[in-house]
Amino acid sequence: MATHSAAASAFGRAQEDPFLLLQSCSAAIAWILRSHAGRPLRRSWIEHPYGEEEITLLEEEVLPAIQQCLARVDAIDAALAAEQEASCHLVSS
Repeated sequence: MATHSAAASAFGRAQEDPFLLLQSCSAAIAWILRSHAGRPLRRSWIEHPYGEEEITLLEEEVLPAIQQCLARVDAIDAALAAEQEASCHLVSS
């Protein structure tokens, strides 16, 4: 996914962009999983921490699903950008 500026734009603030939040969460989850390698991962709402099996599921299923979602958002953004550029060329011609 392309890196986006946190600066405000005419379209709103970066903090209001759910897909930037999703990208940030994905990076945070990956970092947490790397930093807890070989150790249980405590959860705040259940007493049983995530062990190897649950961490493997996060790595093999959850993170790829998030990345797939972000890739799809990128494809949608690219299509919109191409459409916008094409309409700008028509107006300026």
